Order: sequence, then C-alpha cells, then structure tokens
Amino acid sequence: MKILIKKLTKEAKIPSRAYPDDAGIDLYALKEVVLEPGKLATIPTGIAVALPKGSVGLIWDKSGLASSFGLKTLGGVIDEGYRGEIKVLVINLGKEKVVIKKGSKIAQLLVQPILRPDIEVVEELPSSLRGERGFGSSGAS
Repeated sequence: MKILIKKLTKEAKIPSRAYPDDAGIDLYALKEVVLEPGKLATIPTGIAVALPKGSVGLIWDKSGLASSFGLKTLGGVIDEGYRGEIKVLVINLGKEKVVIKKGSKIAQLLVQPILRPDIEVVEELPSSLRGERGFGSSGAS
C-alpha cells in the first residue's frame, strides 16, 4: 500500500514517521504561524496526496503539541478522491500565544480503511440494550 505525495512548492517538507511502527505520518507547517489563545489558524503543508483506494486520511493532533501548548486539530477528513493541498485547521486552547515555526510538525495523518454502506430510510430502528440513553448513560468514570 502506498500514499502518493506531490510537493506543491519547493519549501514543502515530505511527510514522515518518527519511528517505523508509528501509526501517524507527520505533517509539517509550510510557513510560520502565530496563534493567539482561543484563535484558529489554517496551516498549509505545501503537499497534496493520493490515498490508497478504499481509504480515508484523518488529520490528528500531535500529542506533544496538545499536552505542551494546548493545540487541537479540527475538521481533518481527507477523502480518497481529494487532490488539493492538505491544510491543517488548528485551535489554540492554551493560555499563551504559540508560534508554529516553518517546517515544524503540526499534525499527523492517519490512513484507515473505510466502509461505504448503502443508506436506507426506515420507520423504526432495531431495538438495543442501550436504546436512546445518551451522554453519561454508561457512567461518568
């Protein structure tokens, strides 16, 4: 299985894994971004991808950026047929300004197989043990 990577600019860094058995492939910031507390930024990577057939790309946080600076990625679904630039939407949930340096790791790309079920509209859903019990119904801890 392969992911095809296209550099859209000479400055773009090719995604990579820190360790061979890492699930995520690190994505790098194409430019420096200053992110104030509570603010969002869309960070370009300068790359485009072609994902393997039957897969989806999910953009996830880097645990170190989340724990050290409060950075959280948002809206990170890359469909198999998308060929545009991969951009990372990040919010600063911390209390301090964060400077994301050009070329630094900003997120990770996880590639997973997907199911494409048919959609069927019904009058009733099959019953289940849980039923309609939602948030907190299985206990707080």
